Amino acid sequence: MIVFFPTYARQVPGGWCASVAGMVVRPLPERSRRRVLAVAVLRRLLELEDAQLASEVFRHRAESFLFQRVAGRRVTIELGGRRFAAGQSDRSGHFRAEFELDEAFVAGLAPAGPDRRLAYAAVLDDGDEDALPAPPAGAVHLVDATGTSVISDIDDTVKITNVANRRELLRNTLLREFAAVPGMPEAYRRWQEAGAAFHYVSASPWQLSESLCAFLGTAGLPAGSMHLKLFRLKDSTPLGRLPSRKRSKRRAIEQILGDFPARRFLLVGDSGERDPEVYVSIARRRPAQVSGILIRQVEAKASRSKVRTRLERLARRLPEGMLRVFSAADEIAALPAS
Repeated sequence: MIVFFPTYARQVPGGWCASVAGMVVRPLPERSRRRVLAVAVLRRLLELEDAQLASEVFRHRAESFLFQRVAGRRVTIELGGRRFAAGQSDRSGHFRAEFELDEAFVAGLAPAGPDRRLAYAAVLDDGDEDALPAPPAGAVHLVDATGTSVISDIDDTVKITNVANRRELLRNTLLREFAAVPGMPEAYRRWQEAGAAFHYVSASPWQLSESLCAFLGTAGLPAGSMHLKLFRLKDSTPLGRLPSRKRSKRRAIEQILGDFPARRFLLVGDSGERDPEVYVSIARRRPAQVSGILIRQVEAKASRSKVRTRLERLARRLPEGMLRVFSAADEIAALPAS
């Protein structure tokens, strides 16, 4: 099975440089030892009853993690009637490739306008054991060289996750339908209407990419490129440590800023994890590109007074007013001036 991740294309002389990324996996056999053990661990962690184990939400989410990674698989895609090599899967099952497209070709597939994107599909070999009823599809978001981009966290920024509470984190990830933070879809849509492009950079694992893309659409949040965390069940207790170290998020954001040196970026996150520290560090390194930082204040293990002191200390490292803290989405209704 091939899963494509939402990516972006950047402008280059004469056209666009598009990236394609994803992973190649094979579901674990129903009675395999690894599957049985993983489900047993999740059942114990969440104290699940039989009815919860059989629920559609749990089965779908858990299935996202119960697979074998397929290495050495070459991936080909079809885009606008042309075929392109999309790379070969590595030991983790992931693949990534870049290729250039001329301007006339892109314009014929995606006329100018908001939320421009190119749709493509995998080319499956005859008799392929990973073949699906329909070839898996992906999207490349076309991001102009200039303009405003929003780099947004997902968990507790636009989606209710409660990362600070491990039990609630797991239940919100595996047992419950994803729910949007009130008012954030409306705020983001207003920003999109004002011309902003979106990049979602999160510690959520790549295994949830399809579920998260579906959530964005259902919640009414703008689509955009997605940059998640490489996660393997053997790395830690299953799903017990979803948040990644801050340097992985910093690397992803630095890559985006490096690909769009003439764009201005608004960084949006929450106070529950390390978003403020990561964002402030990047803003100090790239002051010409970062137009502002918005931090949603959420409940955390630390007291509210400690969190407030922490954020005030970080804000003093930036120009006045560059870091803003908000509790309700209506406080950030307008896209900050770039």
